[in-house]
Amino acid sequence: METRPYISWELIGDFMIAAFEKLGVPHEDAVICSDVLLESDRRGIESHGCNRFKAIYIDRLLEGIQKPVTNFEIVRETPTTAVVDGHDGMGMIVGYRSMRMAIDKAKKYGMGMVAARNSTHYGIAGYYATMAVQHGLIGITGTNARPSIAPTFGVENMLGTNPLTFGMPTDEEFPFVLDCATSITQRGKIEFYARSGKDTPRGMVIGEDGTALTDSKKILVDLTQGSAALAPLGGIGEELGGYKGYGYATVVEILSAALQAGNYLKLLSGIDESGSKVPYQLGHFFLAIDPEAFMGLDSFKKTTGDILRALRASKKAPGEERIYTAGEKEYEVWLERRDKGVPIGEALQKEFIALRDKFDLPFRFPFE
Repeated sequence: METRPYISWELIGDFMIAAFEKLGVPHEDAVICSDVLLESDRRGIESHGCNRFKAIYIDRLLEGIQKPVTNFEIVRETPTTAVVDGHDGMGMIVGYRSMRMAIDKAKKYGMGMVAARNSTHYGIAGYYATMAVQHGLIGITGTNARPSIAPTFGVENMLGTNPLTFGMPTDEEFPFVLDCATSITQRGKIEFYARSGKDTPRGMVIGEDGTALTDSKKILVDLTQGSAALAPLGGIGEELGGYKGYGYATVVEILSAALQAGNYLKLLSGIDESGSKVPYQLGHFFLAIDPEAFMGLDSFKKTTGDILRALRASKKAPGEERIYTAGEKEYEVWLERRDKGVPIGEALQKEFIALRDKFDLPFRFPFE
C-alpha cells in the first residue's frame, strides 16, 4: 500500500515551472518541461519524473552544462525530413519541437522524420511517441545517452540506455505505448533505489571483474567512473539473449548519431579530458507515420485493438490473473493518481523544500 503523501499535480507543476523560470527557462518552455516530467509520474514511471527534477535538470542548469534558453536551429530540411540543432538547450523542448515537426510533415506527406543533435536529456521518451498518437499517428523515437551498457562479452560501459519507443493509436481507451530502455534497467531506476535506500537487484549491473553489483549508491559512482556497466536487455552473455538488447541499443545509437553527424559512445560521457563537466550533446530521432496513408486510421486502430485484445485474452500461466499489453498498466496508474496527485517520498520532500528555500519561491507543501 502506498504510504507516501500525495501532492496535487497543480502544486508540483507550478513549483517546477517556477524553479525552471528562476534559472532562466522561458515560461512557455518551463510549462512543457514540467509536463514531460509529470507525465512520467502520471504513468508510474518514477525513475524519470519528479525524482529527476533536481539531479538531472536543476543541477545541470546550475552547473552551466545545459542552457535554459533553447536555440532550436533547423540545420537541414526536406518535405519529409529535418536535422535540427538544440545547442545544449533543454532536451524536452528539443524533443517537443522535433516531434511537432515530424507530426506536421506526416500529416502532409504520410511520414515525417526529424533527427536532433547537441541536445540534452529529454525525459520520458513515451511523451513524444504519445504526441504523435494524439494526432492519430504512429510515433517512434529514440535517444542515445551517456555510456552505461556493456556490449555482450564486455564489461566496459560503451552504449547509453538508448530507449527505442513506439506509440500506436488503438480503438481502446488507451494507446499502445512501448517505452523502455535497451538495457536490463536504467540509471534512473538505480537512482531511485539509491534514494530509497534499496539495493539494486542482482544481475542488472556488472563490475570490471564480471561480478554482479548491488550497492545502489556505489553503482552510481562506478557507472560515472566507468568501473561498472549495465547489462543489456536479456542479461549478461548470449544464453538469455543479451546480444539482442546489445544489438537494439546499437541501432538506437546509430540512428541517434549518424543521421545528424553527432556525438556517440564515449563522446557522450559529459566529462572532458581534464575531468571537468561539459554538455552531453545527445542525439535523438523522431518518426511520425500517418495510417491514413495506408488503409486508413479507423482500420489501423481496429486491427491494433483486436491484436491487443487477443493477446490479453490468451491462456494465462498458472497462478497469473491477467495478461497486459504495453501502455495498459500506465493507464491504470493514471486512473488511480488522476485525482490523488503525485506520491512524494521523504528524500524528495527534502529536495523540494531545499530548492524552494534556495530560490526563495512562494510555496508551502502539505508534507511540511
